[in-house]
Amino acid sequence: MVATCSIASAELAARLAGAPVRAVVAGGRGGNNRLYRVEAEDGRVFALKSYPRTTGDGRDRLGAEFAALSFLKRNGIAEVPAALARDDASGHALYEWIEGAAVDAPSLADMDAALAFAARLHGLRHAEGAAALAWASEACVSGAELARQVESRLERLRQVAPDHPALSGILEDGIVPLVNQSAGAAAFGALEPAGRTLSPADFGFHNAIRRADGGLVFIDFEYFGWDDPVKLAAEFLLHPGMSLPPDHADHWRRGCDRVYEDMPGYAARLAAFRPLFVARWALIVLNEFLPERWARRQAAGQDDAVAARARQLDKARFLLSKVTT
Repeated sequence: MVATCSIASAELAARLAGAPVRAVVAGGRGGNNRLYRVEAEDGRVFALKSYPRTTGDGRDRLGAEFAALSFLKRNGIAEVPAALARDDASGHALYEWIEGAAVDAPSLADMDAALAFAARLHGLRHAEGAAALAWASEACVSGAELARQVESRLERLRQVAPDHPALSGILEDGIVPLVNQSAGAAAFGALEPAGRTLSPADFGFHNAIRRADGGLVFIDFEYFGWDDPVKLAAEFLLHPGMSLPPDHADHWRRGCDRVYEDMPGYAARLAAFRPLFVARWALIVLNEFLPERWARRQAAGQDDAVAARARQLDKARFLLSKVTT
């Protein structure tokens, strides 16, 4: 159910829009933020996005997304919302409102649209302003760093596992063996500049909107930045926010081989790193067991921890089943 926002939120929306507003209603909710649909009195419609600040997460998600969308628009990328205004003090930003529907059953044409978008990002590596962009959130800068990220997530969840037997079981019986089998990934050294690409770092149809004309718009660039192309290629197929049939997954793999054919060592790194990406995503979905992560979910409006954690356990089991696919 949509709800009218507070007077303070309406005043903030009006200030960022530079015009009086007649309605500000909840237009959607993510795990980390809230989104509002802003209707100005002159008929324009905007998206007001909040970025709650929580203990333990020092990332500037507002800054990263606003910079990413501004950079992409300056370079002619039409398939993203325009970044319009920001208020860092309150943690809000105003964007173009994208009217459309969720991409629930992506077609092969949609797969091609996602591949074309990845190719356009890859083509912007040398564009003006690209060098000033930051690394993507939790970028894969080397095999050792990827292994460190996985070990760090594993150890943090192990700290709370004694209170959650189901969590302990999946960590020790599902994830630890996978990590132990991936020791060879550490042999891949630091990623050279020539091997990097620009990545949304949370890319998939779960973060896409289908316009009335059938075209796709990609959203949510809070974690955008420089990264290893193998991370984008692998994680597109692993993200728990969507599930693709085998032919679509094969289409994506072949398409990424073409997009990143100029990247040195791409195939070898992808083969070596993929099990760790599976483990990493299984650990990410289990973050609902962490007190600080649940605080973020509550800040975004979620309130049923038991149900949420049960869903995440199922998602982690499903991800681990993808190790050999």
